[in-house]
Amino acid sequence: MRGHGNLLINTPEIELWPGGLLRARSNHDARALSRARHVLRRKRDGRFLAADLPEGLLPLVHRLMREDGIDAALDALDCIVEYRREGLVRVGELPLGRLEERLDGLGLDADGYESRTGLALIAEPDRLALAGFDRFRRPLWLHPAAARAWTHLREAAMRDGVVLDAISGYRSHDYQLGIFERKLARGQSVGDILNVNAAPGYSEHHSGLALDIGAPGEPPAEESFEHTGAFAWLREQAGGYGFVMSYPRGNPHGIVYEPWHWRYEPV
Repeated sequence: MRGHGNLLINTPEIELWPGGLLRARSNHDARALSRARHVLRRKRDGRFLAADLPEGLLPLVHRLMREDGIDAALDALDCIVEYRREGLVRVGELPLGRLEERLDGLGLDADGYESRTGLALIAEPDRLALAGFDRFRRPLWLHPAAARAWTHLREAAMRDGVVLDAISGYRSHDYQLGIFERKLARGQSVGDILNVNAAPGYSEHHSGLALDIGAPGEPPAEESFEHTGAFAWLREQAGGYGFVMSYPRGNPHGIVYEPWHWRYEPV
């Protein structure tokens, strides 16, 4: 992936989106976003914090400099010129310490969860590549290596007359934490939530290497996907492009069968 217009720069608290991809929520934001080279977006709730305009940084919230993680985000913004100069993306991982603190705050026994499932915490990448758009016309962010592989996989399927839809790709720790916080606020227990949702930090989607795949006309993320021609093609061909089905029937993690969930395994 070359350039910076197709990169999401990821920091623990704040994402730096390239301009032109986010929808404004007010007239004030619309004017700013229409001219922005980048937009600083709070991961916790999606709030727009600032727009990087040609003439400088425009705050979109009061007391921008008091935002958690703003120093790291501004440092990353300063480095984008360097990313452009490099041309190629060197991907690192974000630290896990903040996530571990929040899991404790939710009352989630991480050690016990890992023992039961055999899963380990997954760090988020510090950079993600735009891999097109998903079925719902949302930007599809993936690890740059997975983005290239997905493009090749989808094009190969098209040559064989098979259409593959992306349902979802990268999801942040904050996204998964938000699911738990909302359900806890409605009175559900951690145990009840874990019967349906992976614990925050343990989803392969956090890595940017996994995506959910569907077929036109099929409901998303349903077991019925296994009866489609798209699934049959994936079973035969996906391995040649580095993709594996993460959760077959009887998988050792105790996760329900997910024929739609595929993970890229970089060499």
